[in-house]
Amino acid sequence: MCAYVLVAEDDEKQAELIRRSLLGEGHTAAVVHDGRAALDAVRRRRPDLVVLDLMLPVVDGFGVCRALREDDDVPVLMLTARSTEDDVLLGLELGADDYMTKPYSPRELMARVRTVLRRAGRPTDGLRGDPVVRAAGIAVDPLRHTVLCDGSPVDCTPGEYEILLAMAAEPERVFSRRQLLHHTRGIDRASTERAIDVHIMNLRKKIETDPRRPTRLVTVFGIGYKLRGDRA
Repeated sequence: MCAYVLVAEDDEKQAELIRRSLLGEGHTAAVVHDGRAALDAVRRRRPDLVVLDLMLPVVDGFGVCRALREDDDVPVLMLTARSTEDDVLLGLELGADDYMTKPYSPRELMARVRTVLRRAGRPTDGLRGDPVVRAAGIAVDPLRHTVLCDGSPVDCTPGEYEILLAMAAEPERVFSRRQLLHHTRGIDRASTERAIDVHIMNLRKKIETDPRRPTRLVTVFGIGYKLRGDRA
């Protein structure tokens, strides 16, 4: 069984690195970029672990940890560039289960994640369970790098795959073109936000019964795109 991890990190590159590392371990992950969004996300769906950056906008990591501990025992792994003894002690006194200072290696972070989950009695080895991310009849396997639509294989380009993986991990989340572009930057650095529209158009041809009237990968006008959370 895999764990569901909420990543609260305002640095988009760091957040994406953590998200991909978690998916590689077989876990599922959601990403938010400010403290208020983190608290809202926990209320919507309780995670098995919160990876919490200290220097978040709106509500900082200390404030988030304090609010979580008022009525929840969700494990918290705090991340920060601040490594003074006072900061560490305050984070632990507020209820953080562990504390890592930047910079850190993804390998070390995943080891800490496993340790915190194990202490809390949460699932620690997603690779022994089912790492596949599913939404709207789409199944994306981050280990085998495969995509199924209603059980049938779908051939995706690297950019299309990264978009589907990101959206399937957070069904019903609306992604802007810029956010989706961020997920594909390591694939094609020459891409632009308008290229995302081409990826979406091509994906619809592969996963929609009628690409002109999509029911899985839908447009949210004026914002971007989302993958339906139910089976279309």
